[in-house]
Amino acid sequence: MKKRKLSFWEIWNMSFGFLGIQFGFALQNANTSRIFETLGAEVDELAVYWLAAPVTGLIVQPIIGYFSDRTWHPKLGRRRPYFLVGAILASIALCLMPNSPVLWMAIGTLWIMDASINISMEPFRAFVGDNLPEEQRTVGFAMQSFFIGIGGFVGSAMPWVFSNWLDISSEAPEGVIPDTVKYSFYIGAAAFLLAVLWTVIRSKEYSPEEFEAFEKMEAAEHASENQQEVTTNKQNTIGLIMMLVGLISTMGLVYFELKKDLYILSVGLAIVGLLFLLAAALRKKNVDNGFVNIMTDLLRMPTTMKQLASVQFFSWFAMFSMWIYATSGVTSHIYGTSDTSSALYNEGADWVGFLMGIKFLVAALVAFLIPVLAKYTSRKVAHLVCLTLGGIGLISYFFVSNPDYLLVSMIGVGIAWASILSIPYAMLTGALPANKMGYYMGVFNFFIVIPQIVAASILGFMLSTFFDSEPIYALVVGGVSMILAGFLTLRVSDNASVEINE
Repeated sequence: MKKRKLSFWEIWNMSFGFLGIQFGFALQNANTSRIFETLGAEVDELAVYWLAAPVTGLIVQPIIGYFSDRTWHPKLGRRRPYFLVGAILASIALCLMPNSPVLWMAIGTLWIMDASINISMEPFRAFVGDNLPEEQRTVGFAMQSFFIGIGGFVGSAMPWVFSNWLDISSEAPEGVIPDTVKYSFYIGAAAFLLAVLWTVIRSKEYSPEEFEAFEKMEAAEHASENQQEVTTNKQNTIGLIMMLVGLISTMGLVYFELKKDLYILSVGLAIVGLLFLLAAALRKKNVDNGFVNIMTDLLRMPTTMKQLASVQFFSWFAMFSMWIYATSGVTSHIYGTSDTSSALYNEGADWVGFLMGIKFLVAALVAFLIPVLAKYTSRKVAHLVCLTLGGIGLISYFFVSNPDYLLVSMIGVGIAWASILSIPYAMLTGALPANKMGYYMGVFNFFIVIPQIVAASILGFMLSTFFDSEPIYALVVGGVSMILAGFLTLRVSDNASVEINE
């Protein structure tokens, strides 16, 4: 039994929710550092405050993926219940975020908002793998990239539009979020909910019986991957090594009195090692539950997924470098100010938001060109080309003195962004067992979350230690990281065909 090919409009409807999801996500990425700085955060503390987002994702994504694989609602289906619940919660958080009176409340709201966005967003990736045959998945993820681009462009540019087109003030008293940001978040909340509702109402999912047939067929295709057993001894060994390395690293950080930001990595490594040891102990007692399955399947990742891990790590490290430091880097390096209450700072911050929108607009425009490039070269070569252009774009920030020229820089970043959101997922879905699509998509997002944790842990340290706390250098580091990710793509196993005609 094979999945039927879907029409253009069926793929359109099942992807439309990403328009709203990315509208909210873009507002978060473009304005969170600005909100934190307005409420009193120091530049070298921004990365740590951003940790709410990746830590939440690290916990939420595999859990949501695991349970969405096992969900069936008579009316909403398998993935759509999560789309809807996440959209409602995220819309509420988007309304609360710009009204945070103090910094700690903004950080807490970011935690809630990012968790809610992840509840909606994570199953959308598995939705493509569920509903589309292999040859249509590149186009399916390209459609998601298109809507991500449109939603991201409008969401990122919204404060700039309010300020420049509707003459709403982007200035506010010290410690107060400007009205341009507040109104943008309100519109984003409505767009998020309505777009997700469109997908929930206008799309369909296969029944459990149909999924069972697909799972049997795909299980045979992936038998060599699925039958690899992870012994409890191996799980114990890996857990013990990770825990010891984490503990020794933590003691070293304490002894040498290094920045506390770095504790996140060392303590996190020790905790993961402890979780592996606990899962192995439960397996020896024949305990079979969600926790045991999640921690054991982490060690059963398909080969293609392992190869893509490094590509994702360096790609997203670059993106988070930009999201965290673009506002402070551009305002200090090009506009020459770090005074968050000044008109010049807010002009620069609004321009950064608009540039983030240009990135999304470029991604939307090139989304359907990437499958064409992949068809006539390969998905690996297409990804290499796109990431290299993005890396050059990020590095060029350092050499620009006129902020208008950053529009050119952002074209390269936009091309890379379109590819990051489509090619790795298209390569991955063909290597995943159907009955664990949601779970492994959640685990795959570890390689989005972990680089953000690493970026939050070491970028502040790097800037203060090597770059005299100049945030513009974080963008240069990000550019180099993105080019490296492009070349790592060449080692990924991927021989699937790409269909570009609907």
